[in-house]
Amino acid sequence: MARFQLQWEISVQQSGKMIREFLKENDISKTALTDIKFAGGFIAVNDTEVTVRYELKEGDVLKVSFPEESPSEGMKGEDLPLDILYEDGYVLVVNKPPGMSTIPSREHPSGSLANRLIGYYQQIGLMSTTHIVTRLDRDTSGIVLIAKHRHVHHLFSQQQRSREIHRMYEAFAEGGVKQDTGTIEVPIARKKDSIIEREVSEEGQYACTHYKVISRKKGFTHLRLKLETGRTHQIRVHLSWLGHPLVGDELYGGRRDFLNRQALHCSSLSFYHPFLQKTLSFEEPLPEDMRCLL
Repeated sequence: MARFQLQWEISVQQSGKMIREFLKENDISKTALTDIKFAGGFIAVNDTEVTVRYELKEGDVLKVSFPEESPSEGMKGEDLPLDILYEDGYVLVVNKPPGMSTIPSREHPSGSLANRLIGYYQQIGLMSTTHIVTRLDRDTSGIVLIAKHRHVHHLFSQQQRSREIHRMYEAFAEGGVKQDTGTIEVPIARKKDSIIEREVSEEGQYACTHYKVISRKKGFTHLRLKLETGRTHQIRVHLSWLGHPLVGDELYGGRRDFLNRQALHCSSLSFYHPFLQKTLSFEEPLPEDMRCLL
C-alpha cells in the first residue's frame, strides 16, 4: 500500500528558503509537520532524509511523505456499491442515494457512506481513513466531495471557510412559494432538549439561503437553492421557518403524503482542485423518487 506523498522541484525563485518556510507557503500546517516528524512520515531532498531547517537549492527535489492513516477502531469496511462520479489521487466525488447515512450511528451502524469508502480503499490499496468534506443528511440525496488524505481535507476546509466550495440543491417545498426568488437570512441554533433538531433563534449562528422557483406544482413548489453558509439542517429549517417545509420532512413540519423522506437533493458541486490547479464542476439529476413526484 502506498502512503500519501507530495513532491516539488525547486525553482531559482524558491532557492534559499528553508524547508519549514517553503512548506508553510504550501499550506502544510504545523500539526501536519508534527505528525510527519513523530508519527512515521519523513522529509527528503534528492532522496536523502533532512530536517525542516535544510536550505533549499535550485534543482532540489523535495519530497514529503505523510504518516500512514488507518480507520478508527470500530469503523469497518464494507464491500457495498459506490456511485463514483469522479476520482483521482486526491479526491473522490460520489452520488449518495437517499436513505444512506454519511457516517455510521447507533441507529444505523452499517451501510453508511463511510463504511463503503473504507471497503473501497481496502480494495484499491489506499492507506487512509474517511475525510468527507461535504456531508449530507441520511435522507438527502446527491453529490458528496471526499478528500482521500488528511492534508487534502485540510486544504478543502480552508476553501469551505472562505466559501469557495459551491453547492446547489433542488427541493420540493410544500405549498406555493409566492416570490420567484428570495433570500432567507435568519440564524440557526440547536433546539433545546434535542441533539438532532435545529431551529431559528436569535442566539444561533448566522445562516443565509438563496432560493429560486423552478416550477409550481399542485401542492408543492420546485426550488433551486444555494447556501452562503453550511449550518446543520439549514435548508430544512429555513424553509420550515418560511412556512413551506420540505415535502416529506416530518421533523420540520412536512407531510409524507407524496414522499417518505425530505425532498432535498444536492444537484451540483464545484470546487477548486488545489493539485490540478483548476475548477471542477459536477451535476447530478434528481433521483427516481423525486422525478416520479414531478
